[in-house]
Amino acid sequence: MQLKYQSLKDHVYEYIAQRIQDGSLQPGSKINEAEICKRLDISRTPTREALFQLSSDNLLDYLPRRGFTVKAFDRKKKEDYSLLLGTLDALAASLACDRLEERDWRQLDRLVEAIEDDLDAHDFGGYYARQAEFHDCYQARCGNSLLVDSLHSLKNGFMRQSYASDDKERLASLLRQVNAEHRLIAQLFRERDKLRLEQAIKHHWRIIDFDMI
Repeated sequence: MQLKYQSLKDHVYEYIAQRIQDGSLQPGSKINEAEICKRLDISRTPTREALFQLSSDNLLDYLPRRGFTVKAFDRKKKEDYSLLLGTLDALAASLACDRLEERDWRQLDRLVEAIEDDLDAHDFGGYYARQAEFHDCYQARCGNSLLVDSLHSLKNGFMRQSYASDDKERLASLLRQVNAEHRLIAQLFRERDKLRLEQAIKHHWRIIDFDMI
């Protein structure tokens, strides 16, 4: 029963997070709990648990008696997030660098190519999932579970609101540049060049001056 409950909560979480990512739910939008329960045919308990988790992960704001709204990030907050992400991810990469093996390097290369396919198809949901998998691949090998948990929480709040744009070709062009950085990061892992790896990852998490962000 616990596993079933957890899967329902995760289903609601992903449903709402995806709508934030694709722009269906804009910053400041109020979350209609009853509508979500009806649409997903899910009871109120796992729905509420998912909403509180989304609030904890910085995707939603919660006000007692007023409910949940989509969190709006100003540029300063995004810059603060990017600094933290870059610093912590660079640390995770440095810790993982000597632990990665040939199979891990091949996985990173495979994901870079899969991301290119996603961008060619303007599949930005696929892009989001695979770029997250790319970073998870080495973060999981860093040997510090607290660091991994902190990164996941930060990325949920920061990344979910970064890929909505009406100009799909422009967005794909931007993200191809980001994927070129993924390719460089994979190469630096193979070379075990920790100094350049840390520099590349800190640069990777910068705020890009683009009107969708």
